[in-house]
Amino acid sequence: MVVNDRLRASIDVSPRTAAFYDAVITALEEERLPFMLGGAFAFEVYTDIGGQTKDLDLFLHPRDLDAAMAALAKRGYETEMKARHWLGKVKSERDFVDIIFGSGNGLAPVDDAWFEHALPAEVLGHEVRLIPVEEMLWSKSFIMERERYDGNDVAHVLLRRGAQLDWPRVLRRFGPYWQVLLAHLVLFGFIYPGEREQVPA
Repeated sequence: MVVNDRLRASIDVSPRTAAFYDAVITALEEERLPFMLGGAFAFEVYTDIGGQTKDLDLFLHPRDLDAAMAALAKRGYETEMKARHWLGKVKSERDFVDIIFGSGNGLAPVDDAWFEHALPAEVLGHEVRLIPVEEMLWSKSFIMERERYDGNDVAHVLLRRGAQLDWPRVLRRFGPYWQVLLAHLVLFGFIYPGEREQVPA
């Protein structure tokens, strides 16, 4: 959401959880490791749909992964590589932070362009960058698993941000998988038939 001309996210988390998230963000800032926030915090800013979250999603370039995990382990947190090609986790009691540097299907790696197009925002009192909305759309479009489908998130992103998207970049991101994007656009026209102008012809 925009407050006083600044992007701010205000997801509801407990004081204990907020303190953990703050400590993780502070650790990366102290180590001068570039990162972006995604997940519920970025989704709220881009769609005005807030609520709660079970974790904090931090996006890093793969080249900074080992240094970030080492920095957090040095500060006493439990760290684990859940999937060497895209996901690490940092835990504190019942709370955890996802360290994301790719995607489960291997099609959406975090690269320099994510950082070039990231948006500044204020989250948990920190000046941070949010993952670009185009990359959010791109990575979420492929999540169609039995236990999770992000098509509803894609539709909401298109509703709120479709008219402002960098569509040439979106098309480049999908590349040979353009049919996945087309499928979401067709569904969007049925979900929000009165808002089809959000997607350019």
